Amino acid sequence: MEIIPAIDIKDGKCVRLLQGDYDQVTVFSDDPVEMALRWESEGSEYLHIVDLDGAKSGATSNYDVIENICRATNTRIQVGGGIRSLRVAKNYSDVGVDRLILGTVAVDSPSKLAAIMESVGKESVIVSVDARSGIVALDGWTRTSQIKAADLVSDMFSLGVIRCMYTDIDRDGTLSTPNFDAISNLVNMSKVSVIAAGGISSLDSILRLARSGVEAAIVGRAIYTGHVNLKEALNAIDEIR
Repeated sequence: MEIIPAIDIKDGKCVRLLQGDYDQVTVFSDDPVEMALRWESEGSEYLHIVDLDGAKSGATSNYDVIENICRATNTRIQVGGGIRSLRVAKNYSDVGVDRLILGTVAVDSPSKLAAIMESVGKESVIVSVDARSGIVALDGWTRTSQIKAADLVSDMFSLGVIRCMYTDIDRDGTLSTPNFDAISNLVNMSKVSVIAAGGISSLDSILRLARSGVEAAIVGRAIYTGHVNLKEALNAIDEIR
């Protein structure tokens, strides 16, 4: 299992939201590039970057910041937030983004999802399944759909998606625990590889996720507050591989 540090960008700064609430923002750094270099120096081989402004508006509001991270680091990078067209997907791919995270467009326009997968390859696409009480939220978690998370994963698999990221919004940024039941259900019900996010606040939680069969765990607030030491966590995962 991979441990992937999260760098969420709002107004050009590295922040964390509480339960996806744009009015509850904690700024951890004015320089996202500096944070990316820090996590790289501590051993991370992958970074998870989200343009929060883009996720909400559908525009690539922090594209320049993300491009600077790509140029400054040697890590692999996955990016989400506002990727709702083939043009934007290609732009990110051209500057060195390894994986594109698609959420809203995957639900609202499966044909665009298919076009992006055809252009960049299935391996380079992650569909983000963000849920409150098991129901998918869209547009930067500001719009609630009528789709169950498990149903969306099944639908995505039928469209050829090979990797999904599941986030329990109610736990995201809370330093509580992941929704292990929901995560295990998704791992067991589908052939889609699952990346887990939301509520990961301890090494014990990370190790439990590793045993559950997820491909990766996204760790955000906990590495900024010190609840999780990234180096120690990476070493612990190496020991059980």
